[in-house]
Amino acid sequence: MVLKKVKAKQITTIEMEVAIAKYFGIRQHIIVPNISWGFGLHECDMFIIKKSGVAAEVEIKRSKSDLLADFKKGHDHIDRQNRITEFYYAFPEDLYEKCKDLIPEDAGIITCYRWTDYKKQERIGAHAKRQPKRIRGARKLTEKEQLKIASLGTMRIWTLKEKIIKLQNDEVSKKIRKPNKRKRPTQAGF
Repeated sequence: MVLKKVKAKQITTIEMEVAIAKYFGIRQHIIVPNISWGFGLHECDMFIIKKSGVAAEVEIKRSKSDLLADFKKGHDHIDRQNRITEFYYAFPEDLYEKCKDLIPEDAGIITCYRWTDYKKQERIGAHAKRQPKRIRGARKLTEKEQLKIASLGTMRIWTLKEKIIKLQNDEVSKKIRKPNKRKRPTQAGF
């Protein structure tokens, strides 16, 4: 008997974002994905403001080549205003052994993985394989800075809602344009 290896479904970036947000606690902290403007900071895949007012950054990578490309960006995830207290790299669990030695020793490592719950539903989870070292000189965010990050996060909601509306409208349009395939009875049949 020959067993076929089934390639596991790759974890998407969005799945990783949700798993990481849940890991940190979406009800306890302000967690904003994809900050690329509006805060005077390099692009952040995920920015977390903890209840204590300190910030953490998570850089999400889906492959080893993606990780290596990040090292060539030149900003080294350094915030010149000392607003980031902890820095993590996150990637799929199956990359851990290949990538762990590439990660700077001050950075934390979060891995994401698929699992099946008791209802046989597939889930994505995240856990820290290594905690980060606190970045020296990092400070709490001011109330104004915290509000700015929260504002950037709420902007994402409205953009996503617009995308949902567009997808729903596209789906309705497809249904309307779909021709009826049932044959109509002819006059001769009556």
